[in-house]
Amino acid sequence: MSYKIVFFDIDGTLVNEEKQIPNDTKEAIKRLKERGIEVAIATGRAPFHFTKIREELGIDSFVSFNGSYVVYKGQVIYHHPFRQEDLALLEQEAKRRKHTMVFLSHKDFFANVDQDLHVIQSFHSLKLTPPKYRQQYWQEETIYQALLYCEADEEKYYHDHYPHFHFVRWHQYSMDVIPKGGSKAKGIEMFLRQLDINPSEAVAFGDGLNDREMLSFVGAGVAMGNAHEEVKPFAKFTTKHVDEGGIRFGLKQLQLI
Repeated sequence: MSYKIVFFDIDGTLVNEEKQIPNDTKEAIKRLKERGIEVAIATGRAPFHFTKIREELGIDSFVSFNGSYVVYKGQVIYHHPFRQEDLALLEQEAKRRKHTMVFLSHKDFFANVDQDLHVIQSFHSLKLTPPKYRQQYWQEETIYQALLYCEADEEKYYHDHYPHFHFVRWHQYSMDVIPKGGSKAKGIEMFLRQLDINPSEAVAFGDGLNDREMLSFVGAGVAMGNAHEEVKPFAKFTTKHVDEGGIRFGLKQLQLI
């Protein structure tokens, strides 16, 4: 198969536990681009949370917010925000259950509770600055993704009672919340449509639970060696750990570099 584009997740894929891009990954992506293959990022992060990574790798195309905000060469080509009335119901229930929420637009983010320890811990795990407090931010801006802070044994209620949302756990204390029907696969579908590329001609690398749809949608889904065990069955094959040349090894297996 002749592949034309490769999508890379960030955390656990492009970057390791220290949130650094391994040198062999940088070199592999450089070689990929030299061969004329399109390179893009596909992440659950907000665009402003991976600016440095994009600049370091020279990548200006991405799927962000788990598919809800898609940019090709610096231009927005697809966006799918929440309906405010849906957010209102979810936020009201989360407050009742004392579950903090963080709301993210394409340019900023705020929590609806001030100085929540779980929020602080989760953002520190990404080596990112935690959000400031603005209770009504979700009413003031177009929101593409939210974070809902509850533990795993508390999440079933939300899955059962809020069909307008898709919930994916990314941290011990937190779930990503995106509009129903959204996923990295949906964002990639819209991206590929713009470039007139068939999904069978695309490759994706990932490691987290929010990568499952993406890995099964493209022609060659590659799970990192450090991927969550539930993710690996969705991939065509599993490469090495992010710190053991996983990106380079996977691209060589596909004869892309």
